[in-house]
Parts: sequence; C-alpha cells; structure tokens
Amino acid sequence: MPELPEVETTRRGVAPHLEGRTLRGAIVRNASLRWPVPPDLSARLAGEKVLAVRRRAKYLLLECESGTLLIHLGMSGSLRLMPAGAPPQKHDHLDLQLDGQVLRYRDPRRFGAVLWHVGPIELHPLLKALGPEPLSDAFDGAALYAATRRRNCAVKLAIMDNHVVVGVGNIYANESLFYAGMAPDRAASALTLQECERLAGEIKAVLKRAIDAGGSTLRDFVDSEGKPGYFQQSYMVYDRHEEPCRRCGSPIRHIRQGQRSTYYCPLCQP
Repeated sequence: MPELPEVETTRRGVAPHLEGRTLRGAIVRNASLRWPVPPDLSARLAGEKVLAVRRRAKYLLLECESGTLLIHLGMSGSLRLMPAGAPPQKHDHLDLQLDGQVLRYRDPRRFGAVLWHVGPIELHPLLKALGPEPLSDAFDGAALYAATRRRNCAVKLAIMDNHVVVGVGNIYANESLFYAGMAPDRAASALTLQECERLAGEIKAVLKRAIDAGGSTLRDFVDSEGKPGYFQQSYMVYDRHEEPCRRCGSPIRHIRQGQRSTYYCPLCQP
C-alpha cells in the first residue's frame, strides 16, 4: 500500500498544479470507498480555492477557503492529473474538476477515502490522536524513548504504531531496523535512549532516501505523472527472504509479526 514516502511523492507532484487554483466541483462515479464520499461533495467544492496541499501521516490535505479535503490512498489508490476530457477507466472513482484538467482518484480496492471537513483539520477524528511526524523536529530519540517505556510489544510493531510515530509502514520499518542494527522482535520498552536515538535517526534517513527515489512500487503505485517509484531497488532486507544480506552475505530471514511480514539479517541485527 502507499506509505509515507509514496504519499509525500504524490503531494509534491500535485501541489504545484493545485495550489492557488479554483476547484469547479467533483465527478463522483463510485462513492463507496472505505467511508462514503459525501453526497454533496461537488457542491461543496465548487468555487473553492486550494490554498495549500499538505500531508499528515498518510493523509493528503487540500486546504481550501471553507474547509479541507482529506484524501487517503488506501491499499491501492493513486492521484493523477489528467486532461478534462480523458475517459475514465474502471477504477477511476472520482475527479476533482479544474479548468482544463481533473485530478483523478483511482483505487482498485476501494479502501481509501475522500472526505470534506469544516473546522481545524487537526481535530478530525482520523487525525487528532496521531503521533509526531517522523521527519519533523518533534520526533527524535528522546521522543521515541518516552513513547516506548510502557510498550512491551516488539520494537517493529511499536514504530508502526501511529500513536508512537506516524507513517512508518511495514517496508520502511523493516529497512530502518536493519540500518539501526536492531532485531525486530526486541521489546520496545527495553531499548536504551542511545538505541532510540540511533533508530529514530535511521527512520528519518530511510524515509528521506525513499522520498528522493519517488517511493516504492511493488504492485501498482505510480506518482501523479504515472511514474513508478524506485526505492525497492535498494531494499536491504524487505521482500528478500533467503537472499544474501548485502552487508554480510547471510541469508535474510522472514517471520510474521502482527500479521505482517518481517525481514531481517540475523547477523547484522542481533
């Protein structure tokens, strides 16, 4: 599914084409997403000027004059700028209308969301309990240490918990733990402050490298121009079961944690 680097890549792609422009409305072909698209969405958006395009965790936020459009790409969603007359395909569920263009929302699994919120967006039920952004100054070793003191779960599950830090999905949790030299099944509460500082630093570094590479394309993710991401070409452990570690040559191991696949090197991550 699109994780933070893919969502940030999408944000950077669409923001220059949306900010300062006026929405003409919306064409909703299928309102049955994870949460129903508001039936009056087109009327609400008509005439709204897009002031900014931001990201909070894996949510895209189109800040308008009267409210905020919240978009989540779900398991398989993408946004692409298209000519206004481009014919929709099977899974193109919604268009945001601009002069001469549309921002087209595609979601084969229909697990994403397009919602309208009036008022402070940070108070939206989907956002108000979220932890700090991993690339912000609010997230560092001290913050991670404080958040894990009473968490006896595995460290990998802790850094994927949006109450601890947002946006560190499965791929990037695997990679960050490798670079930090940390076993994914270590108890989060047992980490020292120094270990938390190292892990927080690697989370930031891995996410930045992934964003620079345009994110990861494992199945069908493409950016706003239809281009895939390339970070998967530099994975150290993720999806490399039984392949040799790029550092020590040991076979990469695979286990299940929280119903998700975990990959690690037994020698580099003792």
